[in-house]
Amino acid sequence: MRFAARTDANHSAIVGALRACGAEVLSLAAVGKGCPDLLIWHPATQRMQLVEVKDGRRPPSERRLTPDQEAFHKRWPVTVVLDIEGAVAALVSAQTLATAHSR
Repeated sequence: MRFAARTDANHSAIVGALRACGAEVLSLAAVGKGCPDLLIWHPATQRMQLVEVKDGRRPPSERRLTPDQEAFHKRWPVTVVLDIEGAVAALVSAQTLATAHSR
């Protein structure tokens, strides 16, 4: 039986920042089993992105991926972000890359 999923302290702030940038954001934090925290939809590019949120203020030893997350990341493209700036940069980078590939 799975109890309520824990999210990193910056999870809500990152979701809010991504939405403010025009992205649709679905929190997957309760899924567990290594599934990333967020599914991002980029309306402008019609693309999706998986994002794992880690709290950049915590020591590196406390930001490590769990074994389930490591296994998931080997099978799926997942972007790890540590703060709002990194999340917005990942969003912009994905949009830029998608735009370049569509030309």
